[in-house]
Amino acid sequence: MDTNYFDTAAEVFPDECFARPVDLAVILGSGWGEALICDRTLVRISYADIPGLGAATVPGHVGEFRLFERAGKRIAAFCGRRHWYEGVGWEAVVLPVEILRRMAGSKLLLTNAAGGLNPALRPGDFVILRDHINTVGINPLIGPHNPEWGARFPDMTEVYTQHLRDVLHRAANVRGLRVMEGVYAFTSGPCFETPAEIHAYGHMGADVVGMSTVPEAVFARACGIQVAGLSLVSNLAAGISAKTLCHEEVMAASKTAQRVMSGLIDDFIAAC
Repeated sequence: MDTNYFDTAAEVFPDECFARPVDLAVILGSGWGEALICDRTLVRISYADIPGLGAATVPGHVGEFRLFERAGKRIAAFCGRRHWYEGVGWEAVVLPVEILRRMAGSKLLLTNAAGGLNPALRPGDFVILRDHINTVGINPLIGPHNPEWGARFPDMTEVYTQHLRDVLHRAANVRGLRVMEGVYAFTSGPCFETPAEIHAYGHMGADVVGMSTVPEAVFARACGIQVAGLSLVSNLAAGISAKTLCHEEVMAASKTAQRVMSGLIDDFIAAC
């Protein structure tokens, strides 16, 4: 990846963003963009004004950076993400994580909407990620090694930090939510998966499937950042449900769960 790309993007962020370390960063996936509660907003930047990132192209992604205060903590939020399938390269996909690293942030919450594979899951459930499967093998760390991003061969034994998983569990339990820990299967998209693929991923140990999160998690973990992952089950995966899959169903499920999503993130921020 081209570090000049990140340097140019970072110049758009005002000094306030780097004045002191953020307590937590959040990258909000499909439908999660309005799930934040802010006490005081310090900085707002449209993705369209960030070189190399650009306006969000996927419905359900707000496309805005926010630096704000909540519960006495300093939070950096990327409301929306870029995906590998958009064809913009790895830099745009992991740019939020690199900006977090430059803000001296040490904790990151990644959220997404995912398809459910595990038969115990139903739409509206939440899955706290304990691990993932990269089904396509593509990786943002491929290429020349930059020592600032950690070791050449970073350990991925615990990508999703146990302590942060515990915080999410407690927050979900207090709210009486249906939640389980699970494994996320990452696919490149933009096609939804075939029933045969879903069958294979289930045998591999996956509980949910989606087209995001893993690249950011891998890059963040390599950089030494603690990571938590949280999926909203927006639909049942191909071959499990008789429905034809569509992005509108994902958006509808997120809209229905909006208040719950907001409360869960807010509790996580307070306890993190």
